[in-house]
Amino acid sequence: MTETGVALRPVYEDDLPMLEALTNDPRAAGTFEWHGWHDPHFLRRRWTETGMLAADNGMLMIELDGQRLGFVSWHKTRTGSTSYCWNAGLVLIPEARGHGYGTEAQRLLVRYLFAHTQMNRVEASTEAGNIAEQRSLTKAGFTREGVLRGYGFRDGAWRDHILYSVVRSDLGPDPEHL
Repeated sequence: MTETGVALRPVYEDDLPMLEALTNDPRAAGTFEWHGWHDPHFLRRRWTETGMLAADNGMLMIELDGQRLGFVSWHKTRTGSTSYCWNAGLVLIPEARGHGYGTEAQRLLVRYLFAHTQMNRVEASTEAGNIAEQRSLTKAGFTREGVLRGYGFRDGAWRDHILYSVVRSDLGPDPEHL
């Protein structure tokens, strides 16, 4: 829990309908997260196999006073022949957007990943047009690194993304600093 009351927790089976809506319903996903229909049973299979917590990826629910607001997720990304980092993302329910909950959830995720894994870097990208998420990442302690041209395909077009990151040394000696 934080001063805002936002908390992360593991995914429970009764969270699956919300997760399925946030990933497979264009209205719930929102403009920047809607990437077309996909296998509606994918998340249920993944939850059955791993509980959404595997060695190279994971997902946690975002809560505020017991209310589900969405989820954060991460996966392992190769950065060199022998090095990797975490790539993180989040999706909030429409009613939770614009209140700072995503910023706090991303901050909590970075702290969680640095506390429980040996990765040195957490990165996130967002479409160049997603100004709200760019502000959120900056407020969460991420550093803007640059533009990834033609990086993501959505709604019939290739779109530029902005890349952000946090490395362990950004936290300083106090991991609560971020």
